[in-house]
Amino acid sequence: MASSEISVSDTSGTDDGDDAGRAVTRGSAVQSVDRALEVLEIVARLGTAGVTAIADELGVHKSTVSRLLGVLDARGFVEQVGERGKYRLGFTIVRLAGSATAERDLAKAAQGICDLLAEKVGETTNVAVLDEDRAVNIVKARSESEVALRTWVGQGSPVHATSSGKILLSGLPRDEVRRRLPSRLDSFTETTVTSLTALEQELEAVRSRGWASVREELEIGLNAVSAPVRDHTGDVVAALSVSGPAYRLESDDFASVAADAMSAALEISRRLGYGGD
Repeated sequence: MASSEISVSDTSGTDDGDDAGRAVTRGSAVQSVDRALEVLEIVARLGTAGVTAIADELGVHKSTVSRLLGVLDARGFVEQVGERGKYRLGFTIVRLAGSATAERDLAKAAQGICDLLAEKVGETTNVAVLDEDRAVNIVKARSESEVALRTWVGQGSPVHATSSGKILLSGLPRDEVRRRLPSRLDSFTETTVTSLTALEQELEAVRSRGWASVREELEIGLNAVSAPVRDHTGDVVAALSVSGPAYRLESDDFASVAADAMSAALEISRRLGYGGD
C-alpha cells in the first residue's frame, strides 16, 4: 500500500502528469465555451430567458448558468431586461453581425468594379480590409495577362509593406498606427520601410495625394498601387489595389494607374453611401 502511494506521488510531477493536467484544463475550457454558446442560442431562440429556464434546458446547476451569464453580460453578448432577472442578446452580437454584413456588402459592391479595373489595366486587382497589422483580401479580380499576381481571398499581408496596408493605415490616427505596429518593422526586401517614423512620413504623403504605392517592398519583382474606399461617414474602410510584375507595372506608371484605381475606389465608395469626391 505504501509503495502504491509513493508511485502515485512520483508520477504526479512527471511530464505525463503535466500533460494530463493541461488536457483536463483544455477540456474544461472547451466545455465552458460550448455551454456559453448554447446559452446564447437559447436566449436567441426564446427572446428573453432567465437562469432557471436556461439551466433546465442545459441540464446544469443554476450557479453554472449564472457564472456564464455574468461573463457574457460583462462582454456585452447578453444584457439584463429590467429587474426581472431575464436576459436578452446584447449589443456586441449586433455589432459583430453588423461587421459581417458590412464586409459582405463591401465585397458585393466591389467585385464587378474590380473585374472592370483588372480588364482595363491588365493587372490583378484586390480589395483589402484592415485586421490589426494585416491587410486581408476580401475581393480579387485577375487579369488575362500571362503573368499575374497570385493572391487569394482571405490572404493577409503586412500593412507596412503593401500599398493596401498603407492606404488602410492612412485612415487611422497616428496613435492608433503606433498601437498596431512596433517601432522597428519587419524587412522583406532591401526597399521595405522598416522604420515606423519613416512609415508615418510616407502616410502623410499618402493622405495628401490620395493613393499609395510599393516598389518591390514585400517581394522582389512586385509593384502595386492602391486607393482608399470610404463608407458613408467618409472613413477609410478598405483599399483597392492594382498589383503586377515590376517590369510591367513600372514606377513611371504609378500615377496613371493610381488615377484609374482612385476612380474605381470612388465608385465603390459611392455604392457604400459615400457622398464626397
